[in-house]
Amino acid sequence: MTTFVDRVELHVAAGNGGHGCASVHREKFKPLGGPDGGNGGRGGDVILVVDQSVTTLLEYHHSPHRKATNGKPGEGGNRSGKDGQDLVLPVPDGTVVLDRNGEVLADLVGHGTRYVAAQGGRGGLGNAALASARRKAPGFALLGEPGDVQDIVLELKTVADVALVGYPSAGKSSLISVLSAAKPKIADYPFTTLVPNLGVVTAGSTVYTIADVPGLIPGASQGRGLGLEFLRHVERCSVLVHVLDTATLESERDPVSDLDIIEEELRQYGGLDDRPRVVVLNKTDIPDGKDLADMVRPDLEARGYRVFEVSAVAHLGLKELSFALAEIVAKARAAKPKEEATRIVIRPKAVDDAGFTVTREEDGLYRVRGEKPERWVRQTDFNNDEAVGYLADRLNRLGVEEELMKAGARAGDGVAIGSEDNAVVFDWEPTMMAGAEMLGRRGEDHRLEAPRPAAQRRKDRQAERDEAEREYDEFNPF
Repeated sequence: MTTFVDRVELHVAAGNGGHGCASVHREKFKPLGGPDGGNGGRGGDVILVVDQSVTTLLEYHHSPHRKATNGKPGEGGNRSGKDGQDLVLPVPDGTVVLDRNGEVLADLVGHGTRYVAAQGGRGGLGNAALASARRKAPGFALLGEPGDVQDIVLELKTVADVALVGYPSAGKSSLISVLSAAKPKIADYPFTTLVPNLGVVTAGSTVYTIADVPGLIPGASQGRGLGLEFLRHVERCSVLVHVLDTATLESERDPVSDLDIIEEELRQYGGLDDRPRVVVLNKTDIPDGKDLADMVRPDLEARGYRVFEVSAVAHLGLKELSFALAEIVAKARAAKPKEEATRIVIRPKAVDDAGFTVTREEDGLYRVRGEKPERWVRQTDFNNDEAVGYLADRLNRLGVEEELMKAGARAGDGVAIGSEDNAVVFDWEPTMMAGAEMLGRRGEDHRLEAPRPAAQRRKDRQAERDEAEREYDEFNPF
């Protein structure tokens, strides 16, 4: 059974916003109470939060679909709907959030770091909020926005100061078990370690973490063995420790060639050239191992490596190694900026961004894309003529009508607002510029206005009768 997962694809969906309410206040002796529809509630967000008690992404491997709750619709009496509850997902320290194309969205380091993976939809405004001096009694409300739906990838990169790398069965697990309190699996066959092991080491006044990365073999950076799966766990380390086997049973191997092969794999993986290296010659308690260590040490030191001869089994040379690593870690921490921990990618909009674009496609369709127009379309109830006219007014104030004319649109041309898979398509008429006038005095209720004089009311009624008789004569000439 899988007990450690360091990469998962997560499907998250935020909650939808609640619809606004179109309501008119009704109370005894108050027949003209006016609009009192409340706003819809906001949909819940999906939030990733770093939790130190979580060490694996196993939970999301088994349950990759997560959804926050929806907001409640508004009600009459100016009662707003309840907001949806946020869904908080705990992730391990060192989790990287990527989109499906592999672009980094956030790099979460440090307990309590938060990232909103999916934003909840806004609640729709009720007709009480839409009322104005011009629109005194709106007969419509705005719909709630759907919440974001995202497919993201979570990758865990172990947050460790020291990474032990080397061939399988080089003694990395044994070394971390004697340097710290970690208890990894230890056996005499290759690929004993199937997951990174993490231990805490105390050397004097310095406390640092050390990770045992599963064994690397030639071709690991291209996917051979287990290397490619776990090379990401050495990216955050301050120092790389090459654990070389001086008592290998394979005759074609030796410590120097092992070092060259592992270094080549690290180079091909990339991004690790600036890490300081330390070489550990392990298993020197064996006579042949001690002799081989004495032979290769001058060559390694000539290359500029600090070399330590140790034996994890006999506990030889461990104190010197532990304090040397603590010194390197302390220097790396002092040189690293403190604010470098968490990285969240922010993509600001251009200063001259109009908020939308108008493009003409090959089939002659004009497509409008932009956050505001697409959001306004989602909030519109197209079964309500008054709501459609309100949308037209908003689009015209934004400048969509003008841009369509500049792009060469003519009456009757098709216009789509939104993406290809979710767009509203209509035949464009330039008279949309007068959206408010098309529906007359939209949103007004004459009962709420001051009473007209009797003479004016009689004059208006006579004018209506004259208009009716004129229309009758035009359609009935005989």
